[in-house]
Amino acid sequence: MRAFLLALLLVLPMAAGAVQPDEILPDPAMEARARAITAELRCVVCRNESVDDSNAEIARDIRLMVRERLVAGDTNEEAVQFMVDRFGEYILLNPRPTGSNLILWVTGPALLVAGLGIALMAARRRRAGPEALSAEEEARLKALLDE
Repeated sequence: MRAFLLALLLVLPMAAGAVQPDEILPDPAMEARARAITAELRCVVCRNESVDDSNAEIARDIRLMVRERLVAGDTNEEAVQFMVDRFGEYILLNPRPTGSNLILWVTGPALLVAGLGIALMAARRRRAGPEALSAEEEARLKALLDE
């Protein structure tokens, strides 16, 4: 039983995320909006961890800034744009498919299609078998083998 309680105590803080009780907004609807926004923002210190899950000091500051923006009356899009203006597109865990990011969005599927096309052509060639030699090529081959 002690082992179970110890495991539970170790797992609960990870499941709760990094949001501290003093950060939580009194309005549950606004808190849900804040959580939705911070779950989509990348911690600039922790790389591929959301601000909502990060324990870094800058992540706490970002969570507080998002909540301040929401309390000030910003929409979700305005709060996200405020963060993008401040930290750049890097802060978005899921970058927008516009501008230079469009290259990143298109390259993966384009390479997949190209690879499938090459594999299909190779399979067709392999299935067709080797090409038959012309009469001239056969004569030359026979001459080379007889030497």
